[in-house]
Order: sequence, then structure tokens, then C-alpha cells
Amino acid sequence: MRIAQLANFVGPASGGMRTALRALGAGYVDAGCRRLLVVPGPEDSRTSTPLGDVVQLRAPRVGGGYRLIVEPWRVTEVLEQWGPTSIELSDKLTLMPVARWARRSGVGSVLLSHERLDDMLALRTGLDAPSKVSVGLLNRLLVRSVDTVVVTSAYAQREFQHVADAARCPVVRVPLGVDLETFRPHPRGPVDGLRLVHAGRLSREKSPHLAVATAVELHRRGVPVRLDVYGVGPHRDELVELAADAPVRFRGYVDSPARLSRALAHADVALSVCPGETFGLAVLEALASGTPVVTADRGGARELVDETAGAWASPEPAALADAVLEVAARAPATRRAAARRRAERYPWSATVESMLEVHSTVAMPSSRSRARRVISSSTATPATTRDPITIAR
Repeated sequence: MRIAQLANFVGPASGGMRTALRALGAGYVDAGCRRLLVVPGPEDSRTSTPLGDVVQLRAPRVGGGYRLIVEPWRVTEVLEQWGPTSIELSDKLTLMPVARWARRSGVGSVLLSHERLDDMLALRTGLDAPSKVSVGLLNRLLVRSVDTVVVTSAYAQREFQHVADAARCPVVRVPLGVDLETFRPHPRGPVDGLRLVHAGRLSREKSPHLAVATAVELHRRGVPVRLDVYGVGPHRDELVELAADAPVRFRGYVDSPARLSRALAHADVALSVCPGETFGLAVLEALASGTPVVTADRGGARELVDETAGAWASPEPAALADAVLEVAARAPATRRAAARRRAERYPWSATVESMLEVHSTVAMPSSRSRARRVISSSTATPATTRDPITIAR
């Protein structure tokens, strides 16, 4: 198979999206597939890597350090050269015309849904009903444009199931995974008081305000607590103001997964409290590092935590603070071992295996023959002068 992964909103400090793209891409290559990654960037470029070709297309900034490909026809030009048997879309907006190109060209298409748009927009704007109506219309268009929708949790599946059934579009649940070698328990030195950690983008739809407010609530109760916040984002100043004189430390972005694992392992409890999270890679990374997680009682992250590996509560500071104290009261060795066991249920190998099955299903015979024609004619077809990016075949 020849799998092309297409994504927007991938930046130097993006976490979950970049992690998933890399882990899946590595799995595809290990399975013997050809892999292409197309992402936005400040300029056009092409790089050959051990994990396949990476094409960066010039794209404007859209805020928060992200870029957005706004010329989908440039993506299809790249794909015409490369000849995929299937495409994997990690974007629901500007890249959807590529899905229509795939259908016309006999190429399979998979939408990998990384967010639940209705709840994400409601969290960002504070407007619930208008968000659900507009997202419902968009979802009807999406399921008619692709061959299969992949979701990562039951919570995420509920957004699509009704419209997908009507359009006869399969919706497949494939949980993501965690690098169990990099994220692992580490020895801890002596710690005074209750140590909390939050890792994630400091943007409203990720609910970092709720994590900080939980630490503030514990501090107000007189609990000797400290919260370390890892991540960057547009709302850092708001969070600093919210923390006030509570012991909350903002550590910035950590670009080394191994260092992040050590930071997570040093805490007693990790806070991942967004009620609109469709999966929660940060939850798995904390669990794999041996740190139990307190999360909201709804959302995809809740599905990753059981009663041995953490706790959940309504997304309110007082309720979450109670959950933190309940988890912290458990024997440290017991709670850490349980967290690690829970994470071991989610290796990336299982995710890759399931995704390969999806791609095999949507990769139509006509697309395979088309890819073979592209490959066989590569020596005779000169690179186009219209597009400076030439793809290795």
C-alpha cells in the first residue's frame, strides 16, 4: 500500500497531532508500506526520511503558531505525482476537497477525527447550541466525502454515528497508543507535599484553566500542593493571573518525550480534565510514566482511566480537588503500578494494525493499478515546472 497522510495545524510545539502522525507513519513503513506526509510550513520543501517522503507546502499563519494549507489543489498536485492507494486526512476543513479528488481518482480516503468539533467550539466560544447545529451540517458533508471515518473513542463516535449511518459511511473506532519504552516510570526523590502535573496546550478548548483552578482550590483548603504546567499557548497570561499566589509553576514546552516522562513520573497525580477531549494522549503518557490521572467524568479521556489508575469527577474545581485527594490517599506503589498496567493496554502496535486494516479496506483495486502506472512511468515523465516540489516515486 501507498499511504499519504495529510494534516493541518502541525507546528513546532504541537503535541498530540504530531505524535500520532509520526507513530502511525513509522508503523506503516515498518509494515512495508510506502508513506508520504504532507503538512503546512513557511516554505515549500521536500525531504526524504527513513519514515518516507515529507512534503511541506507554503501556508499562512492562522494564530497560535499554527499554519493552514488554504490551497488544496496544491496537495492534489503532490498526490498526482506520488500515486497513493489511500489518503489519511487529519483535517476537517480546508483539505476536504482532496477527499473529492480521491473519489474521482479511485483512491481510498480515511478521515481520522482528532477532535469533536461541537464540544471543542462550545468550549472555545461558550456557545453550545449554535456550535452543534453548524457542526452537524459539516459532519453531514464529511461523511459523504470520505470512504471511512476513524474515531478514537466512544465519545468521539457519538458525534458521527447518526449522520454516518444515514450516509452509509463506516465509522471505525481505533484508540491511539503510547510509546511504552519512552514513557515509563522513573525513580523519584523525596517530595514535600502533593505534587500535581498538567501537560498540554494552553488553549481554552484544552481546559487548562480548570486544571489551574483545581490546584488553586486545593491551596485554598490548606493542602500543601504544587502544580507544574508543561505547555505553551495563547492563554498563558490568563492562567498566570488565575493562579495568583497559589504554587503553580509554568514550565513551558518540553521538546523531549523522555524529559517529559521524567516530569510526569515525578508527580503524584496528573490533571487532564478537559471534558471535550476526544482521546487524551497526555493521559496515556502520564499513566505509562506511572502517574495516576484525574480527569473529567465525560469525554474521551474518561474512557482511558479506570478506578485503579485514577479518578474522575464533574468538571468543576471543587469536585476535581476531591478526586485528587482520593487518589493521593492510595498507597504510592499501588497507584503507580496500576497506572502503568492501564497504559500497557494501548501500545502503538495495536493502533497501527487496526489502521492498516482500514487502509486495506478502502484501497480500491483501481487505485492500486493507478499507483503502479505512476511508478512504472516515473522515468519517462519529467518533473512539472509549475510545482517546484518533485516527489520520489
